[in-house]
Amino acid sequence: MDIESKYDRLVSIIVPVYNVEKYIVETMSSVRAQSYVEWELLLVNDCSTDKTVQVIEEYLAQVKDERICLINQASNAGAAKARNTGLEKSVGRYVAYLDSDDLWEPEKLEHQISFMRDKDIAFSFTGYEFADENGKGLGKIVHVPETLNYRQALKNTTIFTTTVMFDSKKIAKDMLKMPEVKSEDTALWWKVLRNGYIAYGLDENLVRYRRAGKSLSSNKLEAIRRIWNLYRNVEGLGLFASMWNFCFWAVRAVARRV
Repeated sequence: MDIESKYDRLVSIIVPVYNVEKYIVETMSSVRAQSYVEWELLLVNDCSTDKTVQVIEEYLAQVKDERICLINQASNAGAAKARNTGLEKSVGRYVAYLDSDDLWEPEKLEHQISFMRDKDIAFSFTGYEFADENGKGLGKIVHVPETLNYRQALKNTTIFTTTVMFDSKKIAKDMLKMPEVKSEDTALWWKVLRNGYIAYGLDENLVRYRRAGKSLSSNKLEAIRRIWNLYRNVEGLGLFASMWNFCFWAVRAVARRV
């Protein structure tokens, strides 16, 4: 296989890592279990203070999988910076995000790559299932729409980080840098969509979203502040437009969790 064709097949999986010693082995194993094998896994350690690095190094010594790379940041700078570091180091055509405590079903990459190639698209996301602390699915599956444009996405936070994949031949990597703000992932989706791209949903349950331990996401007041800041200070929406979109966001956010 020549260099160009290898690049065209390769998926760069970016994982920001911080104090996830309990979960990171399962997450790495779910990537290694993929039916699609053309990938690189970039683990960006954001100065973890627990045994995360030790756990990763022991796992790598055991499995000896050269597709997995541990990158240590010089200082703790947050998830956005960690993901951007991974993006800078990535060499694949496709860019996928995975949170360090979430899990992929074995066919996730295979189905999503086929979906993107068949439709010739730049930005895709999939359905997912809420899981408990042990990674066991709870039966609450989030279905996704066929497409989302910018205006629709402002009202709908269905796009979940661990399900997203981009084609960097169609969207320049510079555009894929996450804004260094809270809810940086949502800010990135909106930035890409604002520039005229469409997000395509693959309505298959291919991800398990482990809710335990996600203190930022589970803090409802903080979530409200983050989203409001995106509307007002990142997207620059007026007060009425922000309130209008926020109402839709709140209803859909609650509906997904009940």
